[in-house]
Amino acid sequence: MNKNLIAGLVAALFATSASAFDPFVVKDIRVEGIQRTEAGTVFSYLPVKVGDTMTDDKAAQAVKALFATGFFKDVRLEIEGGVLVVLVEERPAVASLEFVGLKAFEKEQIKKGLIEVGLAESRIFDRSLVDKAEQELKRQYLSRGYYAVSIKTTITPLERNRVGINFAVEEGDIAKIRQINLVGATAFKEKDLLALFVLRTPGWLTWYSKNDQYSKQKLAGDLETLRSYYLDHGYVEFNIDSTQVSISPDKQDIYITVNLSEGEQYTVSSVKLAGDLLVAEDELKKLIKITPGETFSREALTETTKKISERLGNEGYAFANVNASPELDKEKRQVAFTIYIDPGRRVYVRQINVTGNNRSRDEVIRRELRQMEASWYDGDKINKSRTRVDRLGYFEDVTVETPAVPATTDQVDVNVNVKEKPTGNVMIGAGFSSSEKLVLSGSLSQQNLFGSGKTAGVQINTSKVNSVVSLSYTDPYYTVDGIGRGFDVYHRKTNTSSLVVGAYDSRSTGGGVRFGLPIAEDDSISLGLSGDLTSLAVNNYSPLPFQNYVRRFGDTNTTLLGTAGWAKETIDSRLYPLTGSINRIVGELGLPAGDLGTLHYFRTNFQHQQFIPVIARNYTLLLNGEFGIAGGYGGLPLPFFKNYYAGGIGSVRGYDASSLGPIDVVTGARLGGTRRLVINAELLIPMPGVGLDKTVRLGAFIDGGQVWGQGQKISTGDLRYSTGVSLVWSSPLGPLKFSFANPINRQPDDKVQRLQFQMGTTF
Repeated sequence: MNKNLIAGLVAALFATSASAFDPFVVKDIRVEGIQRTEAGTVFSYLPVKVGDTMTDDKAAQAVKALFATGFFKDVRLEIEGGVLVVLVEERPAVASLEFVGLKAFEKEQIKKGLIEVGLAESRIFDRSLVDKAEQELKRQYLSRGYYAVSIKTTITPLERNRVGINFAVEEGDIAKIRQINLVGATAFKEKDLLALFVLRTPGWLTWYSKNDQYSKQKLAGDLETLRSYYLDHGYVEFNIDSTQVSISPDKQDIYITVNLSEGEQYTVSSVKLAGDLLVAEDELKKLIKITPGETFSREALTETTKKISERLGNEGYAFANVNASPELDKEKRQVAFTIYIDPGRRVYVRQINVTGNNRSRDEVIRRELRQMEASWYDGDKINKSRTRVDRLGYFEDVTVETPAVPATTDQVDVNVNVKEKPTGNVMIGAGFSSSEKLVLSGSLSQQNLFGSGKTAGVQINTSKVNSVVSLSYTDPYYTVDGIGRGFDVYHRKTNTSSLVVGAYDSRSTGGGVRFGLPIAEDDSISLGLSGDLTSLAVNNYSPLPFQNYVRRFGDTNTTLLGTAGWAKETIDSRLYPLTGSINRIVGELGLPAGDLGTLHYFRTNFQHQQFIPVIARNYTLLLNGEFGIAGGYGGLPLPFFKNYYAGGIGSVRGYDASSLGPIDVVTGARLGGTRRLVINAELLIPMPGVGLDKTVRLGAFIDGGQVWGQGQKISTGDLRYSTGVSLVWSSPLGPLKFSFANPINRQPDDKVQRLQFQMGTTF
């Protein structure tokens, strides 16, 4: 048998015009040496087929192609009587990846990370990839402060040309920052400057925040914070000369040294405007936040250029360039600024694109937009549009981008992207107290019905206190002008015998229509008319005022109720408000209408909420104040079942629901009152550890409130106060609200309810 062995690798690299064998027609192809690889896979990579003429060039191409797959560590070609024999030696495959001593990471998490460097089970073994994987594993540990980590890799050959790879890890302890030194800091106390840093030495909360572990990114952020602090206090020439990070020999302690030059503190000598102002100079000067004679502040200067840019943006100059040029007088330690304004070309909006609204119709979003297509760009209108869409409450996040239209200099598109959230809710309310134990209630609502922006809801409550069935429907754009219309129908049964309020039974059935009319960008008024039929029942355990009312006016009352209200809302978001306010005035009046309106009374409620950013942009101080006043007219008293109550979640947390106010001297029951005052102050902060997630907020609050009866004098000394903590989470299962409060000035007759929560399921 004549065999010509072709040195495949040599032929591939050093092929010449001289033939190593005579060309021949391939009658058949046979593959030998494969264990895991399919023969068909080899055939698919070969550049020669049965019937082709085999030459030196094709042999070289075949060897190159098979080596290029990475499956084989050796490839040879032989000829046996017109049969091309392909002999291969496969590379071993990775049978398993094992980790010993791994504590800081989950094994699956590490395996996913190693896939990115090309090492995974069932893949071809490559020693270089193992080295890369080892370095990647070390990098992961170093990023978490395990500077003493050591990794030993063992490769074990297995049957069927496979290998097992074992990483033995000795993690050691996490290195901690033992000292941070600021060399050259004299203008401010070092402890005050270090308080600005995220990185710090170990403390009582660093076990959670990990801020006592060195991070290059965190240090860079801290140095920029330090630079901003000095520049905001007039140190124009401040400079960070060098930074040294050292580690102890045992790799457990880290020392950071920052060398800085403070320079001199400068004051502002003058501020001038130059360039093409476009807007009246007097108007632009009102936007300047730095004043001659004051200490220079980079923050104020940045705010100035931002305000001027935004003002020009309102005139259509979306790409206005506003720069402040400083001129230092080192002898007087003063700095003069010339603010150069280049408005560029006026820009108009080509088109508005809405994305992310898989359920909500485009029109639901577009009708809230104040920027129009084919009109001049207006930054204020674009910001207002984003805020109005966010206020709908249908979306977790709303972003607006204004990219320039390619190949143009005077056009932009407005891209509105929304991230939808579930808008249907099955709500369950619950509370604990020594008297009621567990009280449950529920409701079903859909705020964005079929993506139309309309709201429909049904409330069902079958507790022993309240049994309610109600239906409601609201169309916020009943007309194209934004006039809204809604309907309500309800049937309610109330039995207060198990509550702290006076005992009585009532059955109410009614319904009505309401309208909402926008009167300004943020203002609206509401009008409504409804009818109600209420039947009352009292017993010997009911407070005497309740019994006397039923004896005098009967146990059946009809009401023709008129309502009117005004609201002004300027908050930036309904889901996660950070700034703005809500103001409401709502009144209801029992109209005199013969047998259709036997109850003659009024109720008026005033509310003001203010959201104030504090400390950082995501920290908000919520101030809330509510005042209600009610009474009868035409010689008739206020019906007792229309009284105000306070206490519990939604008013003064820490006190039992409806427990504040006048007390019946005989039964000890709460009577309610004709005037109600509630005040709340709450610091709302993001949940630590959740990053930019807007669905979770923590709160620390102080509540105050009281109810006064007819003839009682309103006195702030009667107010009850409480303090506590709260948590609100817009979870995938629905909104969850928790509060734990402790009364501050509890009186002997007060009822306490410290833990309160509300939870729901969202669909």
